[in-house]
Amino acid sequence: MAKALARHILVKTEAEAEQLKKRLDNGEDFAVLAKKHSICPSAKRGGDLGEVRPGQMVRVIDQVIFKKPVRVVHGPVKSQFGYHLVQVFFRE
Repeated sequence: MAKALARHILVKTEAEAEQLKKRLDNGEDFAVLAKKHSICPSAKRGGDLGEVRPGQMVRVIDQVIFKKPVRVVHGPVKSQFGYHLVQVFFRE
C-alpha cells in the first residue's frame, strides 16, 4: 500500500498562502512558518502530517501528496478548511 511523509501549512485566505509561499521560496523555514501561521493542529509539529496513506486526507490534498513531485512546496491548494501549502518528503 502506498504511503507518504508530508507536511502542510493551513491558512484562511489564498492571499495569506501566497505570501507564505513567497517567504518559503526566499528560504524561510517551513516548520517555523507552520508553527506561527498554520491554523491546523499539526502546526505545533511544524506542519508535520506524519505518515499518510491514500484516502486519509481530503481529496485535493491527497492528490497533491500522491501525484505531485516530492520535495517541492505545492499550493495554495483550496479545500473546505482553507488554503494549504503542501510539501511531500517521500512517497513509496
